[in-house]
Amino acid sequence: MARHSKRRRVRRRVFLLLALAALAALYVRWSNTALETAEFSPVFRDLPRGFDGCRAVVLGDFHSSRFGGGNQRLLEAVEAQEPEYIFLVGDLLDAFREVPEGYAAETAAGLSAIAPTYYVTGNHEWAVGDVPELKKNLEDQGVTVLSNEFVTLERGGDTVVLAGIDDPNGYADQTPPEAVAAAVYEQRGDPFWILLAHRNDHFPEEYSLLGADLVVSGHGHGGLIRLPFTDGLVSTDRTFFPSYTAGLYAEHGSALFVTRGLGNSGSTFRLFNRPEVAVLTLRRG
Repeated sequence: MARHSKRRRVRRRVFLLLALAALAALYVRWSNTALETAEFSPVFRDLPRGFDGCRAVVLGDFHSSRFGGGNQRLLEAVEAQEPEYIFLVGDLLDAFREVPEGYAAETAAGLSAIAPTYYVTGNHEWAVGDVPELKKNLEDQGVTVLSNEFVTLERGGDTVVLAGIDDPNGYADQTPPEAVAAAVYEQRGDPFWILLAHRNDHFPEEYSLLGADLVVSGHGHGGLIRLPFTDGLVSTDRTFFPSYTAGLYAEHGSALFVTRGLGNSGSTFRLFNRPEVAVLTLRRG
């Protein structure tokens, strides 16, 4: 009798462990596939009045991920936010995962049909290769590619400058960020301007010194695993407790917004850090 009772206890424990493992696996899958919309409202004293309340969706670090067939769940989530602009801040593709056939074109076409869409490269696009062909592909689908250049946005009778730079993994002779900033001031005076730049970790020592009112980045993946009272556990460079991985920051009179991004590179995964559709609502303070 005692032997049978012991066997039942062992079986119960094994069943409980298997059930807990299954629940943990389901939770990890959900954490990596269930979209989360997050809203942010940075305030700027010098924001032109016409741009007060302007809404932009920020997406980054797709890493070839799909959310439903043709990324339909993602497109529906973006459209529901009624953005006036969409900013794509790099790593649309992934160097360590297979890129689905037609992925860039279908994603670009779907987003540009919602709102004017602007894109800068991340490090993975350059690792995958044939970036000129990718840029042409995106432009053919209505996306504006910003390759170390800038455009003027108009709203409510006012204008702001939107600049974008290629990732440092790009061509060695590409225009440096400092030259892009100098061109903004030379041609537009002293405007309110936004810089799209993939690398979050270049902000404190480089991008924050360019004079942009707002820098919009990705690359940090929210620190992959987000724990209480931390800014993420592991950086994309495999260092512990990184900073500038998600949300709003400020240095040297410049603000930074970093999206947690959507996908994962290679074998990495997210925990307590769901794929993010970030909404920036600009406010004049």
